[in-house]
Amino acid sequence: MADISSMIEAIKGMTVMELSELVKAIEEEFGVSAAAAVAAAPAESGAAAAAEEKSEYEVVLTEVGETKMNVIKAIKDILGLGLKESKELVDAAPKTVKAGISKEEADEIVAKLKEAGATTEVK
Repeated sequence: MADISSMIEAIKGMTVMELSELVKAIEEEFGVSAAAAVAAAPAESGAAAAAEEKSEYEVVLTEVGETKMNVIKAIKDILGLGLKESKELVDAAPKTVKAGISKEEADEIVAKLKEAGATTEVK
């Protein structure tokens, strides 16, 4: 342990130029790169976040269209709401119909609402 402590003390006493030369020497000696390890960590977490974002979707009712009653019935069937609650949701368009769902479920909801005459958006 005394060797590590003395190395740390020696590093503390170095100038920035000396530290830069030390890093280059270590990279050459061991065939590693300090910059690659630092850059790889944020890239991996960013890719994981992007993959996570794509697993959940949101269906938004943007426009009701001319067949409002058909859209109300479709919302009632999709969400299992009562007629009054379904009408309130349709009247409040643009409104989120369902959030945090899979791509497949979002596609099914969009298909049902388009069939009923509504315009939707998947986010």
